[in-house]
Amino acid sequence: MADTASTPKATRRDWIGLAVIALPCLLYSMDLTVLNLAVPHLIADLKPSAAQLLWIVDIYGFLVAGLLITMGTLGDRIGRRRLLLIGAAAFGVTSLIAAFAHTAETLIAARAMLGVAAATLAPSTLSLLRNMFHDSGQRSVAIGIWMASYAAGAALGPLVGGVLLEHFWWGSVFLIAVPIMAMLLVLGPIFLPEFRATRTSPLDLASALLSLIAVLATIYGLKDIAEHGPNGPAGLAIVVGVALGIVFVRRQRKLDDPLIDLRLFRAPAFSVSVGANLFGVFGAFGCYLLIGQYFQLVLGMTPLEAGLWTAPSGITFIVGALLAPVLLRRFSPRQVMAGAAAVAAFGFAVLTLLETGDLAVLMTGFILFCLGIAPLGTLTTDLIVGAAPPERAGAAAAISETSSEFGGALGIAVLGAIATAWYRGVMLDALPPGLSGEMAQAASASLGAAVAISTALPADTGAALLMAAREAFTQALALTAGLCALLSVVASILAAVLLRNVRIGPTHS
Repeated sequence: MADTASTPKATRRDWIGLAVIALPCLLYSMDLTVLNLAVPHLIADLKPSAAQLLWIVDIYGFLVAGLLITMGTLGDRIGRRRLLLIGAAAFGVTSLIAAFAHTAETLIAARAMLGVAAATLAPSTLSLLRNMFHDSGQRSVAIGIWMASYAAGAALGPLVGGVLLEHFWWGSVFLIAVPIMAMLLVLGPIFLPEFRATRTSPLDLASALLSLIAVLATIYGLKDIAEHGPNGPAGLAIVVGVALGIVFVRRQRKLDDPLIDLRLFRAPAFSVSVGANLFGVFGAFGCYLLIGQYFQLVLGMTPLEAGLWTAPSGITFIVGALLAPVLLRRFSPRQVMAGAAAVAAFGFAVLTLLETGDLAVLMTGFILFCLGIAPLGTLTTDLIVGAAPPERAGAAAAISETSSEFGGALGIAVLGAIATAWYRGVMLDALPPGLSGEMAQAASASLGAAVAISTALPADTGAALLMAAREAFTQALALTAGLCALLSVVASILAAVLLRNVRIGPTHS
């Protein structure tokens, strides 16, 4: 059902509240990027083992993904503002612990607690928007700004982190959170209203544990495959995760007040949007990973230069996220989603024309697919949250964010595996003579290894190896872009067919 003329409009306090909500969103995405810059510095200081370093980098994202569903439902029960402020306080305190950690074990524990705290942010902020902005047009604008704040954080993270690391120690990157969370704790109670479901039962701890382990096991397996290729432990982790996920779903069907109300998926607006969101992030994350390597290993850019060349994509994402509500004033959700997916498909298709060293084609395709993915993300989020009743807004927001986490992990694992297999196949036929068996095997495994090996070879042999490796990687990137283009075309067609009667606004069934 569409919003009617009697739907209350947002007040000035609500719009100021939106600015307050943007603070933790900005910080969340910044925190995902700044640590990567600090890794060399903390390695020199804390001297973590290889396993400890992996946990320092990964445990934050693992716990965020695993706890989103639980935190979204918890916010519905105890109050979304209360959960947001509890998470903000925990995030600020734990950031201080991380900043002044003297051992790798302390930093791992701090990063784990940061992940728990961060899991409260996205579902709490998004579900608050659902209740603050009742008018469908205003809510679309608010969600566009919410999405743009994440993109802005991702773009600012490397810049702010770079400046801090230039002048201070590695722990300074964690201190960014302290003043931002302090502002949220002061301004939140003033400008953010409280919302909670009027009738709830106690949180089902068995469901919470099942969802946590299922998501953690699956995400871990996918990331391990992306990093090390297909292997038994990673496959077992995915099987365990999927099996527990099935048990979780069956349990939800039997509960009177489930962690996830599966009836939400009966609405086309909800189910199609969840799928479109997952596959949109799938293509974006998978190609983004390969493009980052292309900048440095094919075009020979420094990390700073590569970071600067990725900045236009962040700006494009902000513009695209804010463009969605403007388009919805003139077009239906079906037209906007189908059109956005078509633009993304065109961007991916441009990348299939990529040749070695062609920066113009790379940037054109890169910006175009970001321009399509951004409004797609805003619209799918709006439809997911708008399709849920207000008392389930936190759970719906958590499903939206969890689909993004799965989409990103799937994209990196699946597209990374396809690109690696193609690269290896091409390199086996293109290796120049004069390489030892060990060198040939390493150069065929990854572009990074081929670049490193080329510097230790005679000039002619090294140049031939480098040219062959860069050409093979370019072909792999073009192939994966083609697959993403195909997926985007399918998403565009499905949106056009399945969302024919869907309008922005709360649905009641």
